[in-house]
Amino acid sequence: MKKNRLQILPSILSFDFAALGSEAKRIEDAGADGLHIDVMDGHFVPNLTLGPKAVSAIKRSCNLFLDVHLMIYNPFEYVERFVEAGADRITFHFEATEQIQETIDYIRRCNVLAGLAFSPDTSIELAVKYLDQCDLILLMTVHPGFGGQAFMPEVLENVRFIKEACKKRGIGLDIQVDGGIDDKTAPLCVKEGANVLVSGTYVQKAKDLELAIQTLRGISP
Repeated sequence: MKKNRLQILPSILSFDFAALGSEAKRIEDAGADGLHIDVMDGHFVPNLTLGPKAVSAIKRSCNLFLDVHLMIYNPFEYVERFVEAGADRITFHFEATEQIQETIDYIRRCNVLAGLAFSPDTSIELAVKYLDQCDLILLMTVHPGFGGQAFMPEVLENVRFIKEACKKRGIGLDIQVDGGIDDKTAPLCVKEGANVLVSGTYVQKAKDLELAIQTLRGISP
């Protein structure tokens, strides 16, 4: 996937879990750039969701870029399983481990892209030392763990901070936003520097999935 262009990644969390394969194919046919897959362990966040076997099933059903978002403690221990399942990028949470550098390095040694996620309440200044180590920074625009939450506009300051920090250092990583992203909030994020938009409820509830994706793709900074 080409870096820094605007990318639309529907979140499978909002779609029908009873038909993951066909839903993934439908998302692919609608023109998405990839598929965002939330993995929750019931500990780091209250919910439980998909594991490596589900990721593997999705991989067999489509040719989409698979963006695996680990909302789990001790992500280092699970990297290999998700790589084997077909993840193209693995993003884990800064708050979930003390092995941040080791986990980034391990993901990259497995020949997939590495992302680092930050919850809204975490000081974004802590991200600076990792900007040249990651392929992507994910800024949660809701509290992690549940779909359908309202967008938190205060996180826009974090998006701007990361964009400016990257510019100062000549770093071209992708900036992803996830949570409450729709046709109203996406332009706000893109204006501040986000280029990877994860959208769940908005695209899933749209009468025309392809049109919803095209609407988000048409947003300009």
